[in-house]
Amino acid sequence: MTAPAVSISGLDADALGGDDSILMRQRRDHARLDAMMNRYLSEDLPPGEPDAVWSDVVQLVFSHAFAEETVLWPLLRRIAPDGEELTRWVEEEHQAINELIARIEHSPGDPRRAEWIRQAFTLIRQDIRDEEDELLPRLRTAFGDRRLRRVGAAWEAVRATAPSRPHPGVPRRPPGNAIRGVPLSAFDRLRDLAPVGGPATRRAALAAAGALAAAGTVTLAVRATRRPG
Repeated sequence: MTAPAVSISGLDADALGGDDSILMRQRRDHARLDAMMNRYLSEDLPPGEPDAVWSDVVQLVFSHAFAEETVLWPLLRRIAPDGEELTRWVEEEHQAINELIARIEHSPGDPRRAEWIRQAFTLIRQDIRDEEDELLPRLRTAFGDRRLRRVGAAWEAVRATAPSRPHPGVPRRPPGNAIRGVPLSAFDRLRDLAPVGGPATRRAALAAAGALAAAGTVTLAVRATRRPG
């Protein structure tokens, strides 16, 4: 593997292209995840709060990763000689996280749940380190500040409409991830936000509208990252 560039973990906003650059957006999400995982593991949470914190972790993990796989890793494969190797490596990490969290979500009463959650946190922290130390520095080397901000806006748009629950069967790469994952995002967000007892027809209409909006957002965002400049 090619020797890595300088990790983005210790650089300030100016060195990373400004507050709106993809590198700062990524690092803010990583910091949020770290804080939420630490909070979940603390011993002084009131009853019910661990479940709420866990739900927040799950939603951020999957929307964040989907946006990476849709916007960032295709770029990396185009501009870095070792981009194929690096992105395959991190996609395998994402798949392992996806499968483990799916197991946790589908087994709420399993006595191994706490152990599985700790394992998931370990995998997420390793993924964060790998991205900040190995993958994201390649984008800093390849692109100027303006391009990093454009990529950041596209990534944010995709993340806002991405699936927020585990779907291990969804491919890790475009176009398969968008074809199979984007329609699921509407149902995920209904689970996250809509009242469970709402009318079925209303939920179905919201899901359809959400899927169409998400598909359009993903298409426009990916095209924006491919423009030169």
